[in-house]
Amino acid sequence: MHFSFLVAIGWLYVTLLMSLAQPTVLAGIATLLFYGLLPVAILLYIFTAPMRKRLRRAREAARDTPENPDQEKP
Repeated sequence: MHFSFLVAIGWLYVTLLMSLAQPTVLAGIATLLFYGLLPVAILLYIFTAPMRKRLRRAREAARDTPENPDQEKP
């Protein structure tokens, strides 16, 4: 999972440099937003879905288990 974050950081660096090379500020902002931030956000959301699902299941399992195993549920 850490590799995908490294690739995302690299891609954002490249798109930042591309946006700085644009002739106008508006073109630079549009390049950074639509060619960098938005695609990276979507891909990270998709690629981290299994991790979020595991964490949610672990939280639910921890919530369902009793704190004291000797104590029974009412």
